[in-house]
Amino acid sequence: MELGDKAERRDVVAFYALTTFAALMYMLPQVWFPVLAPLRLALLASGLAAGLMALRRLGRAEPLYFDGIRGGALLAFSVLALASIAWSVNPEVSRTTALELLKLTAIYLTLVNVITTPRRLAAVCGAMVLGSIVTSYAVIDSHFTGTPETLVEGYRAHWAEVYADPNRSAMNIGIIVPLAVAFLARKESGWVMRSLSLLAIVLAAVAIVFTYSRGGFIGLTVAMAVWALREKKRMRSVMIGIALAIGLAVFAPRSFWERNETVTELHQDASAMGRVYAWQVTSRMSLDKPLLGVGAGAFRYAWFDYAPPQATRAYVAHNIFLDVIGEMGWVGLLFFLVFAGSATGGAFEASRDPRMGWMARGLAAAMTGYLICDMFSGYILSAHLYVLFGLAASAHRIAQAYAVKETERDVKQAVVPGWEGSNHAA
Repeated sequence: MELGDKAERRDVVAFYALTTFAALMYMLPQVWFPVLAPLRLALLASGLAAGLMALRRLGRAEPLYFDGIRGGALLAFSVLALASIAWSVNPEVSRTTALELLKLTAIYLTLVNVITTPRRLAAVCGAMVLGSIVTSYAVIDSHFTGTPETLVEGYRAHWAEVYADPNRSAMNIGIIVPLAVAFLARKESGWVMRSLSLLAIVLAAVAIVFTYSRGGFIGLTVAMAVWALREKKRMRSVMIGIALAIGLAVFAPRSFWERNETVTELHQDASAMGRVYAWQVTSRMSLDKPLLGVGAGAFRYAWFDYAPPQATRAYVAHNIFLDVIGEMGWVGLLFFLVFAGSATGGAFEASRDPRMGWMARGLAAAMTGYLICDMFSGYILSAHLYVLFGLAASAHRIAQAYAVKETERDVKQAVVPGWEGSNHAA
């Protein structure tokens, strides 16, 4: 690479900015140092990465890569959210939601345009793993220092901003575990990264326990099962998974298991009944406005128009797919399913690549676990989701590029000997 090439320098700086953003999603320095809050460091880093990526493309007269049908579906989903302002039950909320979704779409497109090598993919994933140590510590600290007045429902640990919701804390921390396990299981990662990955795994598991998130626990369990089954050294992978499960069983407090058992006692569990009511509301929204929904972000604002009389409190949809149906109808669900399905499938396909399959398998497991969590929570506006899916799409694109090169090389090797051995050489 020519360092004198401005376009290439912009690309490198864009990559560093993107890596910084991945760490900042978890570290939240503005919470520790309020003086940094006005700087909005995460937004600044992601905006810098997107801007430099676009300038590099312009500088080299290269077209912006929109990630085929997968990126097209996400763009259509974002445009539909923006258009929903016209029919939303709360146009102002839909406008805010659509603008945030457009920002997340820009982050996704920046990822697939900048993360173009296995090394860059591993670096961004590593930044997330290291950054999560701060988040997990903060959640654990809230468990020990919090009071019934500061803890959610009097006992559930959480942190700040996006992590103020215990369920979101659990699902956003949970995606780190399969990524960290991927680093831990790979000797080439080096002893420092492997040690820090082990620390991240332990802290993440403890933090998830202290959030008492049933969806987070189920998502983590499924993610680790997927990772173990996809790994080539399956016995070692299964042993790592068993060790994590034993650790949870031994160190999780009794109250954690008692809360998970209440999932079978819906009528005595206010949290579980809130989900039932939310699903009923979604069903009624879909029957009333099946194609386009009530407007992006407007689910809770339309709640009392569709809720049964006993549901006196407005909840979120508690399922990302039902949330999409309620807010943007079956048209929106189609776009979202194409995007999410293609990204997830891309991660699984990339997991067979010999160069970066180890990281892609961690991503595939993380995505599976995250979607499981989202079936109990449901948050369309989640930077973690779009970053995770962007990394998976990047892994898929890199694997496809390698496959094309190998095919071209095989064709050349097959053609050249035949030409030299023919009469044409005479």
